[in-house]
Amino acid sequence: MNELLYGLKFHDRSVSKELIFELLPALELYYSSWEDREGGDSFFVVYAETPEAFAEIRKRFVAAAEEWKPLGLDVGGFEDLTIRKEEWSEVWKRYFHVIEIAPNLVIKPSWLEYRRKGSEAVVEIDPGMSFGTGQHATTAFCLRKAAELAGRPGFKSMLDAGCGSGILAIAGALLGYDPVDAFDYDPEAVAVAAENIGLNRVSGKIGLTQADVSAYRPVAGGYDLALVNILAHVLKANARHIAGFVRPGGRLALAGILTAEFDSVSEAFTRCGCAELERFTEKEWTGGLFRRD
Repeated sequence: MNELLYGLKFHDRSVSKELIFELLPALELYYSSWEDREGGDSFFVVYAETPEAFAEIRKRFVAAAEEWKPLGLDVGGFEDLTIRKEEWSEVWKRYFHVIEIAPNLVIKPSWLEYRRKGSEAVVEIDPGMSFGTGQHATTAFCLRKAAELAGRPGFKSMLDAGCGSGILAIAGALLGYDPVDAFDYDPEAVAVAAENIGLNRVSGKIGLTQADVSAYRPVAGGYDLALVNILAHVLKANARHIAGFVRPGGRLALAGILTAEFDSVSEAFTRCGCAELERFTEKEWTGGLFRRD
């Protein structure tokens, strides 16, 4: 009895997410999928039980994907896999690893072992149920800023706006920020964040709420640091309100911004009394650190 499966992994960046779910059944292919909600990619693996069957379905799928390009299908990053059948449901775990964000901060998938070095903060996240894992440029930028400012005079309180998995708030609590608050407009994200907060045993250190960014009310006087990982059009539409999340002299890290849109975001916050201190670009994403004057 063959204990192996043979798969073709690929990502789907199609504008219409319905196309791939039309193509795969049309080709009568068995598949599994998962989503990177930070990067916007959906990942799929089509598979067969023998090398011969796999060679045939691989050829059919690649040819059909090429034919569907004019319809808007955009798939790529093809990778052949050979895995044991009992590992199939967790094949996605291969693509996550320990991330050393800064000397004082590490992000660890929940199933991996890691030996803490000194007093560094170790955040444990289960990417299988998360909207933020630290791998995406925008999340990593916010994590670095939190790690850099942790322990500095005047930087005690922190806000995670658009918290997703809660990774930023958890990192803040483990780095010593107090108080730490977090919110997201999506109730599913808030539920995921609550689970991850519990996993990291910081439930009593983080105030978590469901709220829209335009309606959120910060602590009196504003936070010392606010990490705001939200899309550009939302940032610009609420710039003055978001600037008020931090105290005068506080820091505002803005992320989740396509590079082509960052200048307009920076201008919007400059008009609201913020000064851009630095910016970081990786691929098509840019984040910026601002001081509220």
